[in-house]
Amino acid sequence: MDHRTPFATGAIAIDEDWEQALQQVLDQLGTQSADLVFLFANYEYTPHFSQILRRVRETLGSPLLLGCSGQGVIGDDQELEDLPALSLLALTLPGATLKPVRLTQEMVEDLTTPNDWRTALACPPEEVNSWLLFADPFQMDCERLIERMGKAYPGKQMLGGLASGDSEDRRTYVFLNDEVYDEGGVALALGGTYSILPLVSQGCEPIGEAWTITKIQDNGLIATISNRPAYDLLIDTFESLSPTLQRRVQRNLLVGLAADEYQDTFTRGSFLIRQLLGVEKRTGALAIGALPRVGQTLQFQMRDAATADMDLRTLLTQARQELGQIQPLAGLLCTCNGRGMSMFSAPNHDAELVEDLLGPLPLAGLFCNGEIGPVGKRPFLHGFTASLALFVPVHASI
Repeated sequence: MDHRTPFATGAIAIDEDWEQALQQVLDQLGTQSADLVFLFANYEYTPHFSQILRRVRETLGSPLLLGCSGQGVIGDDQELEDLPALSLLALTLPGATLKPVRLTQEMVEDLTTPNDWRTALACPPEEVNSWLLFADPFQMDCERLIERMGKAYPGKQMLGGLASGDSEDRRTYVFLNDEVYDEGGVALALGGTYSILPLVSQGCEPIGEAWTITKIQDNGLIATISNRPAYDLLIDTFESLSPTLQRRVQRNLLVGLAADEYQDTFTRGSFLIRQLLGVEKRTGALAIGALPRVGQTLQFQMRDAATADMDLRTLLTQARQELGQIQPLAGLLCTCNGRGMSMFSAPNHDAELVEDLLGPLPLAGLFCNGEIGPVGKRPFLHGFTASLALFVPVHASI
């Protein structure tokens, strides 16, 4: 029996000299050994990624290491965007099982059934409580990866993000132990005594009513909603809002598609949020950033800084109430690179909210090219979202 004490510590440092930044985070971690380390590194350190990984594992007693490159990194109450920085989270999880896996585009193409995935990953569902996943967005079909892993492990929480980097280079990196990969993904199956409590803040507020999609054109555009031209229904929804809301909505309008059609009622967290791409003027059909289905429930959504702040506050407050006296061991935050300063006009918004509402919490993460997290019972790929994994004892993860 493992009698060690659960332990977590986070570290973050900024320095143009990668060795100085690395030494700072290692000094912050101290001499505590770890089972698992998450490492997120700004893309400016790319030539030195291999050296950084080796040094971290050697210093901490060669723990399991996962992570990826980031346009910005997160630690405790800080968000360092477009700055040379490192963020680490070291965890000791007595009684937990930790199974790392390497993911490739070939696996996504070749493994077509749930049993194929379970066999290839050598992870029986009964040994998995949750998944943490990081992947390259440019050379991997991440939506299909998430969909197929979700079907192979139904009911298992999945959270993570797509690596980011220099926006002009379109190249990112994922880390597994001492290896640096410029394609594919890495994931961790967490089992045993620990799991994650996932929080997915899509930052939206439903507007108008929930409707049913009644006709889809051959090109995938939404032709009618509740047997009315889709654009007409959109205009009616907009005109039903107050003048103040109309001004807020004008450049912040999106579409929510129900993740689970069998719900009795639909609320803020019931929808998968996708972009409203445009209108076909001749027919009034709507183009959205998804493949809609006839019979699917749709509700228009508003996203701006105020709704994003309110949504994350609400989710964190609910989590604090659900956990009661249980304090999460640590948090892993994957937030969109469209949030941060560009959305909130102030630094550290998401990280500071986590600390304010959950208390001091070892935290690490990054700004992503896409965020992974559940809506209802299924995992999805999101945008403009903050996905937070809270490490909790397995009995507190439901």
